[in-house]
Amino acid sequence: MGRTRTKASKKAAKAALTTSTTSTTSTTNPTPPSQPTTSQSTPSVPSLLTKAQSLIVQCSYPLARRFIERALAADPAHPAAREMLGVVLLEMGEVEGARETFQSLLPPHPNAPAHPPPAAHLYLAQLSEDDPHAALAHYLAAIDILHAQLEGKTPSLSPRRDDGLDESESEIRTNIVRVYVGMVEIWMDPSYDLCFDPAAESTCESLLARALDVDPSNPEALLALASVRTSQQRPDEALALLRQSHAAMQGQSHAAMQGQSPAEAPSNADEPDTHAHTPLSTRLALAKMFIELGAYAEALGVLQGVLAADDGEVEAWYLQGWAFWLMGERAREGGGGEGEGEEELGWEELWRDARDCLETCRALHIAQDHPDAPLLEHVQELLGRLDQAGIEASPVDMDADGEGWEDDDGDASDGDEDGDASDGDGDVEME
Repeated sequence: MGRTRTKASKKAAKAALTTSTTSTTSTTNPTPPSQPTTSQSTPSVPSLLTKAQSLIVQCSYPLARRFIERALAADPAHPAAREMLGVVLLEMGEVEGARETFQSLLPPHPNAPAHPPPAAHLYLAQLSEDDPHAALAHYLAAIDILHAQLEGKTPSLSPRRDDGLDESESEIRTNIVRVYVGMVEIWMDPSYDLCFDPAAESTCESLLARALDVDPSNPEALLALASVRTSQQRPDEALALLRQSHAAMQGQSHAAMQGQSPAEAPSNADEPDTHAHTPLSTRLALAKMFIELGAYAEALGVLQGVLAADDGEVEAWYLQGWAFWLMGERAREGGGGEGEGEEELGWEELWRDARDCLETCRALHIAQDHPDAPLLEHVQELLGRLDQAGIEASPVDMDADGEGWEDDDGDASDGDEDGDASDGDGDVEME
């Protein structure tokens, strides 16, 4: 029952790091009111870690490391500083140093803190790719810690908000679900023998049942269950789960924009393809599965939202081109369309759209020196087949003088020159 892994636990590790660092830098080692600071020019450990965290977000890892080392010079046992150091070492390619740093945060290491951070287990699980059993053990340990935090048996990751609500609870629930999904991905990974274990199917079912018990409408858990149903040759159930996952993503984004909890938000938000608070990797996985199940129009809707957030996303252009290709192939064979747009376009028009997307994908792949070589090979293969079919790229909507084009009413359009066709410059804003 092998399927492709999406590294859900990596999101959980980063989320756990960000949450624990935010709370630790604001609460660890405060200066007592009765004791004056030793120097106006000496930054505190929390301020050093706050700066380091912002640099990590900016991927400025060497500079972040300098701030973390200054914090550790002042407080060598500081758990959050050691955890952040492990992350920076990992991002800089110093894998063994990162492993040792994360291991120092866990028992039986003599310097392990009283309450080990779950992120240490999650990162060690990722570093155990050659040993899936070790990775699963780390995931289980992380889940135990997260459940203890959820039940109040260990200190909460973040303080209560001014309105008295515990902001960390939803974050902990999301991280627990992501860890369960990460465990499912290991069991379904065809590169591991676990995939062929007779207990693989029932284990995945059990893990996802626990995930959905923690958060019944979690889109990543629903997406993972859809993947399981696909591997079980149950496409109708898989497609229904994909649509539930899609609706849950819409609800989360709508809730975030309206300041609501996901439970309060409508599942059919008016912006069906805007998932500003859903990771791009999750949205790409959703689109990929929609394509796999033949729901091309729904896949294109998701991909449109991805490209609105990042128009340099190579995989999104590839998937969009692949979806148009498959739609055109079905139309050419007389199979009809499954979406409104598909019914209106002929196979040549669909393949022309496919070519436009695939050529953009190829250009971005080369410009970015993208590591996915098989993706580029498939793009080249599809473009070659489009050449054989005589499909050329779409004409540019400009006249010879560059004056723009006219619509059916005769009104001229300036295209994107004034920025009217875009709501921003494509940069992703960090909260």
